[in-house]
Amino acid sequence: MVENRNRIRKRKHCGQAEENYKPGKKSILLIGPPNVGKSVFFNYFTGLEASVGNYAGTTVEFSRGRMKLEGDNFELIDVPGTYTLDATNPAEKVAVEMIKQKPAGIICVLDANSLENGLYLLFQVLEFKIPTVVAINRTDLARERGYFIDVKTLENELQIPVVETIALDSHGLDIVRENILTTGVPDLTLPENSEKRWEKAEILVKKAQKNQGELGESFRQKVDRFLTSPWPGLPLAFIILALIFAIIIGIGMGLRQFILLPFFRELVFPPIITLVQGLIPPGTIQNILIGEYGFLIKGLEWPLALVFPYVLSFYLALSILEDSGYLPRFGILLDGLMAKIGLRGSNIIPLLLGYGCAIPGILGTRALESKKERLMISTMISLAVPCISQTGAFFALLAEVSVFVVLALFGFSVLAMFFAGFIMDKILPGKRMETLLEIPELLFPKPHMLGKKVLMRIKGYIFNGAIPMVMAVGVASLLFESGVLVFLGRVFSPLIEQWLRLPQEAAVPLVLGIVRRELAVLPLVDMGLTPVQLLVGAVVALFYVPCIAVLATLAREFSLKISLVVLFITIATAFLIGGIMTRVLELII
Repeated sequence: MVENRNRIRKRKHCGQAEENYKPGKKSILLIGPPNVGKSVFFNYFTGLEASVGNYAGTTVEFSRGRMKLEGDNFELIDVPGTYTLDATNPAEKVAVEMIKQKPAGIICVLDANSLENGLYLLFQVLEFKIPTVVAINRTDLARERGYFIDVKTLENELQIPVVETIALDSHGLDIVRENILTTGVPDLTLPENSEKRWEKAEILVKKAQKNQGELGESFRQKVDRFLTSPWPGLPLAFIILALIFAIIIGIGMGLRQFILLPFFRELVFPPIITLVQGLIPPGTIQNILIGEYGFLIKGLEWPLALVFPYVLSFYLALSILEDSGYLPRFGILLDGLMAKIGLRGSNIIPLLLGYGCAIPGILGTRALESKKERLMISTMISLAVPCISQTGAFFALLAEVSVFVVLALFGFSVLAMFFAGFIMDKILPGKRMETLLEIPELLFPKPHMLGKKVLMRIKGYIFNGAIPMVMAVGVASLLFESGVLVFLGRVFSPLIEQWLRLPQEAAVPLVLGIVRRELAVLPLVDMGLTPVQLLVGAVVALFYVPCIAVLATLAREFSLKISLVVLFITIATAFLIGGIMTRVLELII
């Protein structure tokens, strides 16, 4: 028990800044520790109509959505996950500030498998004298371990509604909703200080936790042990990653080749071209709309037909890894390898987030306790981790040439990341921190929950990826038809043609890549490049300058100087490795 208390005191949780907001009087707060299943409650109560923002004056992220209670609309706020309200880190401070706004009610979600820790948080919540309902979640997993929670005993002791829930199966969630506005403020004598809270929590657990007898090791626990042991954990990890890669390529390529490209090229583009040609005479305006970088053609084909299928398959694979609880276990297996470059196994999570988008990956480092770790991981993401849009572009560019070329590119990316980490570990001051990793329960992903999560992420891609890409294509079309891109191609001709052995027009994606990373790749698709040129172009694009939004994030999180250093490192690395690879391949082939 003492180890749990000390571990909780070390946790820090931060989030992403998007918009300033404070809760109103008709708000319901959803409070609980991280990895307790609050997001499942939130999605069930609000559906997919939710927004993400940050608390006023902070960079701590939370979600909010509309919830119907007794025919009236309330706002449900998913408070950042926190173990305590001691206000020792930004997430805890925001949780306290939200409660101080006096919401209409609080849903406090506790884990049946870590009840003492949850009760400590609950006692702090009850001190604010706000109507509160307690949901004891994951009671099915508790029964697997040989005990159950007597909720009636807890209700009698706490004098508030206590509901047994299994969120993934929606069990008990409607009962929680029914009790939110009907509960009152308990007339309860609360523990005076931290130690007394722990003592009270321990006493309550002994009263409410009923043992069913020793059940032995469950199937879930056996699988968990296999996954986290070096043998057979490491071989299984490579098999799982290979399957994930196969899912991404297989589903993405199938959607692209057999559904989306035929749909756009045979059904969508012909009437658009006919309409434009009929209304607008040949010339600059017509070329801007349907020419080589035509806004109405490439602006639809690139984000929706080339990139979207791989975005969909990537988010499906990532959601399976997240909902199963495998990602932290993968971090455990990699702890020894990550230690070679001064990092921890848990650092793999922000790196993997970077494959979705570099910005959440960089912002995810806020939870780390060492500035050295934060800077190392942020630089590794900026240098060699392609975002999901760029990943989709790589698949569109290389998958038809050879799947092994795609594998080689991503293998090269991983090697470059670790080499960069090794160098930074030697240069940057600081030492490796102790490994501290929250391990959620190993679960079988629920199809309906996977569907909701993927749908929400696709919605994010449409607004944050596809629409900006369409706008960038529009700008590219104007620059191309005005002759600006042609001029830049001539300026960079010695570097592009002589050093990289690429055609002069390959300067166009390098210019566009500054705006959007995937635009450093997509124009290469239609240039008729040789396999060697395709690989060289992909490698240059991989290491090339992060997009403007990533550089701005680095400047905000660290400093303008750090952002400019990363900009220089990425450009220099891209052209240096691209030129060397060109000459090596020329000697081999």
